Amino acid sequence: MSVTANIIDDEKTTSIITIPEGKICDYIDGKFRNDTPEEYVRQNIEKRLVNELKYSRERIKVEYGIKVGSRRPRADIVIFPDGVESFSQENVKLIIECKKETVEPTNKKDGVEQLKSYMSACPNCEWGMWTNGKYKEVLRKVINEKGQIEFIDYNDIPSADGSVEDIDRPKRVSLRNAVEDNLLFVFKTCHNHIYANDGMQKQPAFFELLKVIFCKIEDERNIPNPLEFYVTSSERSNPDGQLTVKKRISKIFERVKRRHNKIFEHNDEIGLSPRSLAYIVSELQSYSLLNTHIDIKGKAYEELVGANLRGDRGEFFTPRNVMHMTVEMLSPKSTEKILDPACGTGGFLVIAMNNVIKELEKQMEAVFGKPRPKWNHDEYRMFQDKISDVASSNFFGFDINPDLVKATKMNMVMNNDGSGNIFRINSLLPPHEWSSDIKEKLSDILGISRSAIRNSKSIALFDVIVTNPPFGSKIPIKDPAILEQYDLGHIWEKNNGYWVKTSRLQSSVPPEQLFIERCMQFLKDGGRMGIVLPDAILGSPGLGYIRQWIIKHAKIIASIDLHVDTFQPRNGTQTSVLVLQKKSQQEIDFEEKSRKMADYNIFMAMAERIGHDKRGNTLFKRDKYGNELLVPEENNVLAIGEIADGTKTVKTISKTKIRDDQTPLIADVFKIWKQQEGITW
Repeated sequence: MSVTANIIDDEKTTSIITIPEGKICDYIDGKFRNDTPEEYVRQNIEKRLVNELKYSRERIKVEYGIKVGSRRPRADIVIFPDGVESFSQENVKLIIECKKETVEPTNKKDGVEQLKSYMSACPNCEWGMWTNGKYKEVLRKVINEKGQIEFIDYNDIPSADGSVEDIDRPKRVSLRNAVEDNLLFVFKTCHNHIYANDGMQKQPAFFELLKVIFCKIEDERNIPNPLEFYVTSSERSNPDGQLTVKKRISKIFERVKRRHNKIFEHNDEIGLSPRSLAYIVSELQSYSLLNTHIDIKGKAYEELVGANLRGDRGEFFTPRNVMHMTVEMLSPKSTEKILDPACGTGGFLVIAMNNVIKELEKQMEAVFGKPRPKWNHDEYRMFQDKISDVASSNFFGFDINPDLVKATKMNMVMNNDGSGNIFRINSLLPPHEWSSDIKEKLSDILGISRSAIRNSKSIALFDVIVTNPPFGSKIPIKDPAILEQYDLGHIWEKNNGYWVKTSRLQSSVPPEQLFIERCMQFLKDGGRMGIVLPDAILGSPGLGYIRQWIIKHAKIIASIDLHVDTFQPRNGTQTSVLVLQKKSQQEIDFEEKSRKMADYNIFMAMAERIGHDKRGNTLFKRDKYGNELLVPEENNVLAIGEIADGTKTVKTISKTKIRDDQTPLIADVFKIWKQQEGITW
């Protein structure tokens, strides 16, 4: 058996700038600034101003000095209107103050009152926003009948075209795709608001927020009808208006329950107070949750889930870059049955589904004879129906945690509009102990007889498995009824250098060891899987019988050694991704009879850089002197007022840091290697 190890990290970049230690390069003016929590908030806001709200960089100034009485403090961000030539204080139109999370809006020195003083000092400043990343306040300055300044609360600042109407009731064409961590800010803000104002614990608050998110998605799907998920600024600020909003959103929730009756009960209601509901709607209404990029939604959602639903069963959710790499290597197809038997929040399934959606999109573009942006409403609806069909027939997720099962269903809907088949199952149990209801549903979906799911030998039902099972000695499997299903649940003894299974059961087995065999049982002959495993399985002398078992039952396609910090800051276990292809029983019998195993190459790689450190902080590529690198980045943003038919884009050039992450490179090199080896999937 020969082994290949062929990963070369291409360090060639078009970098033109290096960033000194402890500094960041400002998104607007390119100046180096100290890398602080306040700066993190400001940089996300700056990217939102340009990429979401379409403000021109040339009209935005950072650290702008404002004369307030005898003082001259610096406002974090100011924006000047189009048409003015002088960037003087009297021409300032909008002021934004950004603070770190620990600064409260009521803070006497750095809170909202500071923003009001700046706005008052600028005679033509109409808008202001104060934010600390988890709380936002937007003010519009008006002069009342007595000639006095008043500040009116608004949902949001206007976009560059100045449309105040869209702030209160967005149109479909004005919905924005979130950028960077701004959606994460919104989710955190909403959850914290519910937690603080409705007296709910974190977990119930999380599920109430998800009800509202589902209403937002349902409203976006309701093409071509006008959007109903909105709250005007005046409604948000008075009790009668808040009740009107609750009635409006509750009607949408009735449609949600009918569409997603596997997630919500028919008697479920939105349990938020009208005040909180109006606030959350105001925070979400300007975004398109269906069209925002999967990774931005995924990061925001999974961080929120992790903060509120993380259990004590070894549930350490897989980093998105590792999930992307693994799914890219497995390359699932729209016609294949795909399973994650320990689905957690559903990250693997969401990414696999989005890969399949790309395949479906190419197929539909060929059928319609035009690219997706030029599809009409009927064509887009046909595409959505196809996605739903594939999700409902080919995507499966199992998890023992009922809250994570619900979270996975919601994640699937939010990210690709299809909840799939997500069931609460202890995947390691004997199949005859699964509930009759679940077995009945599985048999209907898979097109098999209801008596077919009997034992561990009758569940080879899936083409692709991608998973990160719970692992650790703290959650061992001790039940003999479970252990007896598995070769790896038995005691093995070494005889003349070869491991032999005995008839005696082990007293306890870490779950990840049994998951290897259960995943193989789930696979059809020739099926493939990607599984995250602790390195002890691949290297510990005492676990040699597991490696022998794997080699007997599967062809080892790839082994990717992950960096020790991959699961940090929560878990420091050294792990690898193993890609396996199941052998048929005929192949196994032939190799045993001939006492000769087929010779083949194995793709092996080490991810020496994973994109973050042990504290979870993002790491970026550096030059030979240790300075972070910046490269030009071209952004294509939808021009203001343009619609899907005849899309027009405006190109903006910015400079961005390069995440020091080798996982995309590993997936790319694997694809080339796979072709060279004649592997056809």
